[in-house]
Amino acid sequence: MVLHFTLILLAILALKASATISNNDTKTMPRTFSAFFLSVTDEPFDFLDVQEGSGSGFDINSEPKKHHHPAVKKRYYISKEASQFLMGHLVTVFIPTVYTLVFIVSVPLNLLALVMFIRRVRPKKPAVIYMTNLACADLLFVLLLPFRIAYHFNGNNWIYGSGMCRVVTAAFYCNMYCSVLLMMSISVDRFMAVVYPMDSLTWRSPQSAKVVCLAMWLLSIGGVTPLLLSEQTIHLPDLDITTCHDVLDIHKLRGYYLYFFPIFASIFFFIPFIFTTFCYVRIVQALCNTNVENRTKKTRAVFMAVTVLAVFVACFTPTNIILLSHYLQFAHRHNERSYAAYLVSMCVGSISCCLDPLLYYFGSSQCQKQVLAFLKCRPVPAMERSSESSSTTRLSKLETFKSNISNQYKQLTA
Repeated sequence: MVLHFTLILLAILALKASATISNNDTKTMPRTFSAFFLSVTDEPFDFLDVQEGSGSGFDINSEPKKHHHPAVKKRYYISKEASQFLMGHLVTVFIPTVYTLVFIVSVPLNLLALVMFIRRVRPKKPAVIYMTNLACADLLFVLLLPFRIAYHFNGNNWIYGSGMCRVVTAAFYCNMYCSVLLMMSISVDRFMAVVYPMDSLTWRSPQSAKVVCLAMWLLSIGGVTPLLLSEQTIHLPDLDITTCHDVLDIHKLRGYYLYFFPIFASIFFFIPFIFTTFCYVRIVQALCNTNVENRTKKTRAVFMAVTVLAVFVACFTPTNIILLSHYLQFAHRHNERSYAAYLVSMCVGSISCCLDPLLYYFGSSQCQKQVLAFLKCRPVPAMERSSESSSTTRLSKLETFKSNISNQYKQLTA
């Protein structure tokens, strides 16, 4: 009777354990996409080897053998919706296709800009130093795109190892947000040149610009260091793929990353966004309130300022608003679609690497002439003399108020 009762009790416990595991298999949610894990072992529980003795009792002279508990293995699972997104055409075809086009267009444009700034433009004024660093950040960003292109085309399966995933992820965010910080620096420099041209001449020096650029790079590198030190790859057995940063442990998301990414987005985007917006609004106001004879030049300067601000807002604002809202919602409930929207918006935002050279570097007539001269292989000394003479002319015009206004436009469209 006791034996029967024991067998029935064990059967009930086994059924409950089976039902629990079955239910846990279906509770999978995605950030980045989030992943729950189940602790899976080769043996479901410890047990004792019991040797039968004489009669109906146990042999008290033989000690039971206890087996060692097998090593626990983590098996990550995500929701069906997240699985469909990771395997869907949007992320495996559309996103890598856009990245491929950005890579093809952006690399030669930024390389040409770097060559122009390093070899042709004289003297090295603050605006040139900022733009050189921006071109470098954009170029480094797009040079990492082939890894993401191959990753997405391969069904979001990362094959380059855990260490490489951390390096690529950290460098990807570092270069993207360093570009944002440098755009903010350019907006502040142009604001001072247009609104306070005389007062800012004493400290708008090449040395100050170099220090600012160095600070922006160090801030960006420091900001992504946690990504470099933490694990970014997770293997999903149901899909038989290893994701890179797109799926993270649910416990890390609700703990460490829940605070990291909102702070990260605030420092590296929302604060620069406020400064950049303020500077360009004040620039436009100053230009509109200025009376000059050359109305065409004034209109062009205003148009350039508005265009630069519009591109900045369109390329980076949706990405960071979605990122911030994703984690604010994650504190209370799961929202899988927000990260899917984040991936798409980040992909579209990468187009800024193609637009930056056109707006910042090749937007002025002087730079266009230099590009044409470079493509025609005109000797460098001739271009240097032309640049130096125009620089001397601009400095001489600062002696009168009317020429100050003219110089402001040149600074804006440089």
